[in-house]
Amino acid sequence: MSEDGSSIPDEEWERFLRDAEAGTPGAPEEPSARARMVGNRLEERSGPPEGWRTHQPPVRPAGRVRYVVGFLVAVALLVVALDPGRVTGWFGGDGEVTAVITTAPGSRSADEVPTPDDPFRGSPATDWEDGPAALTLPEARATGWMSKAQVARALERSRDFMTESNLDPGVLRGERPDEAIALINPEQEDVQQYLAAALTAPSRRNDPLRMFSRFAPSKARVVGDVVKARGSITYREGRRGAVEVTADVTFVYPVVRAAGGSDEVTRTIVRREIVMGWDDPAKVITEPGTFTVVSYRSHTANGGCDNHTGYYLPEFAAERVTGGSGEGAEADPYDRDTTMDELLPQGAERKCGVAGRL
Repeated sequence: MSEDGSSIPDEEWERFLRDAEAGTPGAPEEPSARARMVGNRLEERSGPPEGWRTHQPPVRPAGRVRYVVGFLVAVALLVVALDPGRVTGWFGGDGEVTAVITTAPGSRSADEVPTPDDPFRGSPATDWEDGPAALTLPEARATGWMSKAQVARALERSRDFMTESNLDPGVLRGERPDEAIALINPEQEDVQQYLAAALTAPSRRNDPLRMFSRFAPSKARVVGDVVKARGSITYREGRRGAVEVTADVTFVYPVVRAAGGSDEVTRTIVRREIVMGWDDPAKVITEPGTFTVVSYRSHTANGGCDNHTGYYLPEFAAERVTGGSGEGAEADPYDRDTTMDELLPQGAERKCGVAGRL
C-alpha cells in the first residue's frame, strides 16, 4: 500500500509476483503462521492442528521460495451449569484445558435471572460495551514497513474481521462468514484448506468455532440485537517487518431456544484471541488488503461439551447433567485480568469443566 493507505500499484504487484514465480533472490515468500509463532513463542513441533499442536503439510517441490505453511490453534471449552449441580465430562485429546468454576449459581435471586427483555440481567457484562463499540483501536504510528496511515488502515481492517466473524447477525445464525474470510490472505494455503474443510465438514481437527462464532439454527438463536463485548486490540512490529495486530476480546451472547414457546435465556461466553499479520508484500506473497493468520485460540463457556458440529450448542435447564464434580483449574469466563497463556497453558489436559456463572 502507498503512504495514504491505498492499494499497491498494479505494476509493483505484478513485478514481485513474477519475481516470486521465477525464484528471484529476495522475492516474496508465502506466509506461515507456524514460522511466525515458532519464532516468537514456541519450540517447533509436528503433527496435525489439534489442540496446541502445530500443523506442517508436506513441503512442496523446489522452484519457488516459500515459508513452511502452518498454524497454531488452541481451543478450550468451558461448560457452564446454571443450577446447583455441576456439569462434568471428558473431551479426549491433549493439550487443551477447560476452566472450572466451583461456585454454584443456583442461589441467584429472581431479579438476577435473565429474560428476553433483559438478557444480561445478573451478568457482569451488563456494564460492558455493546458489540463493535467495545473494539476500540489504539493510536496508529508508523511501524515496520507501514506508514502511520497504512497502520491505521490495517487496524480498521483487523477490527472489521473481529466484527464480521463474531458479531455479524448472519454468521451468528450459522451462515458462512464470507466477508470475514475475504480479509484472510488467500495465499496462506494451510488456513484456506482449514476454512474449506471446517465450513463443509466440521470435525475436531477442522472446527470453524476456532475462528468464528456460530449457533446451530435448529438449536439456539441470539436474543435481541445486542452482544456485549470487552477486550483490547494492540499491535507491534513482527517478523520481516510485518505489523502484527492482536485482538483479545470476550463476547457474551444471550441466547434462547430456536423453537418458540420458551422464554428461558442462557448465555454463551467466548474469549477469542487472534494475531493478524499485515505483511510487507515485497517479502511475503499476500493479497493487498488481507492479513496472514499468525495464531488463533479461544476459550468458550456453555458452547457444548465434546462438540464438533461447527456450531455452539448452549445448554438450557432441561439439558443439564447434575451431580459429579468438575476437573481442572478454576477460571471465570468474565475474567479479563488472566492472560490467555494463563487461561490456556500449553500441554494442559483438555476436559469439560464446571462454571458457576454466565
